[in-house]
Amino acid sequence: MESGTVGGDVLLRKLKPRLIDILTADTDLLLQHTDSLELLTRQEYSHVKAITNPSEKARDLLDYVIQKGSSTSWDLIHLLQEKEMQETFPKLIFLKELTRNDKTIEMYLTENCGVKRKKAMDEEEPPSKQLCSNAVVTEQQLMLVATNMGRSWKQFGRMALGISTTKLEQIVEDNPHNLVEQTFAMLRFWSMRERSKATAKRLHGLLSEGDWALPPESINFLLDDN
Repeated sequence: MESGTVGGDVLLRKLKPRLIDILTADTDLLLQHTDSLELLTRQEYSHVKAITNPSEKARDLLDYVIQKGSSTSWDLIHLLQEKEMQETFPKLIFLKELTRNDKTIEMYLTENCGVKRKKAMDEEEPPSKQLCSNAVVTEQQLMLVATNMGRSWKQFGRMALGISTTKLEQIVEDNPHNLVEQTFAMLRFWSMRERSKATAKRLHGLLSEGDWALPPESINFLLDDN
């Protein structure tokens, strides 16, 4: 398939939690391959190399690549499809299948409004609650999310929103001693970065997936039809 069909950064961000779990098996090998392709700057390479925790090393490497946009992200995805990488990380076989055609990618990226839990309860909700809002998320909605996120906000930022550790540390420095304001600033940064893609529906989907998912009742207001 043509790599421009789907944004590589979008796909890589969606895959990030799964890839982190897989790539921790040999992060040094991964780093050397990304360096050989010049996917990281020397400063970024040095930063990732200095990290001792494999999970954090894989996370930051992926964050750097995602921030560079679709083209660089696709370069990494294609690297992970190569024979040597597939042999080193056998679980990456899903990636080879995933990128075989547009339909497979589209199915994987489909968020289904982000509602993947408690289907029986969802079916009993009024139709208005089942509608996905395509409107850009408002600051009021971001603040409501911030008040429900708690002390795990940095984990959400890294794992769900693809925000680098460096940016999160800067947010803490700019908003000292105020947890809600720190969380709001992170969400607002994501919203400004994503621009028209920062919809309430998409935010709900990102915060509904993985082990870090927020309770549905705390974010289902994002699905209200505006």
